Amino acid sequence: MIIRSNICEKSYYIKFDDQSNMNNSVYILKDRAILYVNGQDAGDFLQNLISNDINKVTDNSSCFASLLTPQGKFLYEFIIIKHKSGFFIDCEKSQSEEILKQLNLYKIRSKVEILNLSNEFVVASFGYEKYLSIDGSKDILGFTMRYREDPIVLDPRNKNLGARLIINLEKLYLSLKKLELKDDKIENYYDQSHKLGIVPKNLNKLKNKLFGIECNFEELNGIDFKKGCYVGQENTARIKLKNKLSKRLLPVEIIEGKLNEDETVYCNQIEIGKILINEEYPFALVKFSNENFNKDLTLKSKNGSFKIFIPEWLKI
Repeated sequence: MIIRSNICEKSYYIKFDDQSNMNNSVYILKDRAILYVNGQDAGDFLQNLISNDINKVTDNSSCFASLLTPQGKFLYEFIIIKHKSGFFIDCEKSQSEEILKQLNLYKIRSKVEILNLSNEFVVASFGYEKYLSIDGSKDILGFTMRYREDPIVLDPRNKNLGARLIINLEKLYLSLKKLELKDDKIENYYDQSHKLGIVPKNLNKLKNKLFGIECNFEELNGIDFKKGCYVGQENTARIKLKNKLSKRLLPVEIIEGKLNEDETVYCNQIEIGKILINEEYPFALVKFSNENFNKDLTLKSKNGSFKIFIPEWLKI
């Protein structure tokens, strides 16, 4: 179990050997929204837009995907789950209305209906070990099962983010009680995500500032290079095939001072990147292939010093 407390604006973590309570923790992700894409053309409609292959999404499998600009720049990311005759889109709430508008913009003559169900459905996340204890679970990223008709998804990005239950708000607490899950602070989920090197919030700060492939979407199972065309596919494929990927979105550990959005990152007084997310869970876009970049060195910005850490799942 890990308890976090803030003292003098620094984070201290106390570890306990007993993991039983942490295994039963659940995080109600109130900052997530649920959109629903339904209709005769729903699958083909999404297939032409998203960076992943919608054919991967079945009653037993969900996927992580993104929506990019025509130039391949990041706009939105989300998890797609099959639900009845359509698809749930689990996205950050701050981006949900924009995603809704963007999807409607592309809708044209497609026979689809796009709804915002955020007032009816909620996302609850719980740990990987707890997920494995549920009958019918499988240790496969994106594996999807039903618990009393509601989908439970092993996070398709990384199993250490645990599983997600997409459930009607009216049924939430009864199901959590039956699963023996106890509500925990959402900040603990954010901490875990940041430590894994996966952006937990403030995705709007990334819009149009980097390519989708620079967000590590390939390693997070969010890009399918074998599917057909989608918005932003040409530049995404070119960067991959020509080995032009020189920058990565990487998590930041602040040592002292303060970071400001869009300020320059220096290593030995050489510019190697830019701070993109500067708040509680900071990230920077870093030229990891630059000869001056050294992950073990303390980096500088105008008003702060920090280190970049590279997640275990990211081999660079």
